[in-house]
Amino acid sequence: MKTENNPGSKPKTVSIHDAKTNLSQLILEAAQGRPFVIAMAGKPMVKVVAIDHETKPRLGMLAGVFEVPEGIDTPFRGETEAMFGA
Repeated sequence: MKTENNPGSKPKTVSIHDAKTNLSQLILEAAQGRPFVIAMAGKPMVKVVAIDHETKPRLGMLAGVFEVPEGIDTPFRGETEAMFGA
């Protein structure tokens, strides 16, 4: 299994066989910020990276970026009310 992964370098590449054999260790490394690529017959197929929980969309994150025009719901108000029984 190829193990070089210097900071600033490309993620290490492992074969499918090596990935299956060492999956637990590879996952721990990816979770610590060291992604890896799984290759099939020498061709890179997938990249495994840690999930960054800080990148989830947040409600209201665009507040103040733009304004919703007044009356935006009026063109279809009757249809919307009919659909929902209002």
